[in-house]
Amino acid sequence: MRNERNKEQYRINERISAREVRIIGDNVTSGVYNLSKALQMAEDMGHDLVEISPNANPPVCKIIDYQKFLYQQKIRQKEQKAKSVKMVVKEIRFGPQTDDHDYNFKLRHAREFLEEGAKVKAYVFFKGRSILFKEQGEVLLLRFANDLEEFGKVEQMPLLEGKRMQIMITPKKGAKMAEGGGASESVAPSNATGGNRSSNASDSGSSSGSATTTLGDYIKTKPQLTLKLNKPQGG
Repeated sequence: MRNERNKEQYRINERISAREVRIIGDNVTSGVYNLSKALQMAEDMGHDLVEISPNANPPVCKIIDYQKFLYQQKIRQKEQKAKSVKMVVKEIRFGPQTDDHDYNFKLRHAREFLEEGAKVKAYVFFKGRSILFKEQGEVLLLRFANDLEEFGKVEQMPLLEGKRMQIMITPKKGAKMAEGGGASESVAPSNATGGNRSSNASDSGSSSGSATTTLGDYIKTKPQLTLKLNKPQGG
């Protein structure tokens, strides 16, 4: 049934109705020919005359074995579908004073997400006066990224946007792609976020773009944080 539909997509040989056609393809002289001449050229080569662009003026045709042409179209469609696989983004939420138990619970989930091929967007939400602890939140996110270094790499270093400081971690090569169809990224809420917030795909990035330095280099630029990259105190 599918092959029948493919055949109906294109007019070939005597089913072509135009008086003149533009010929393109391998081993032919490209140009405009009357239909009878084009059909003769295809027959002499032992191939078919396939109308690939019927709305052009004149219609564009290709001289090729029709079954080979359909096979090439099928391969091209598969390649396009593979490129359009969705990258899932999982969110993980922290507070500026997240305790060890909660931290380790979310760390395990993040490892699973990265192994499945999903990106992880971890963020610290500062409520009220807790914004005074933004340095503590940055330390927490850097520790989080460091603990996940085996499974993912930092795509975006800690960035404060409003009341949220976030970091983006992308899976390392070899991780299986998270299931999903269509193009673009999709942000999926995670059970490990500590909240039920979900966001649009446009929120998955930031004005800073991809990380321009490695995690280690970034930490070196902030010596005041180096000594604090221990486990955060419970609270």
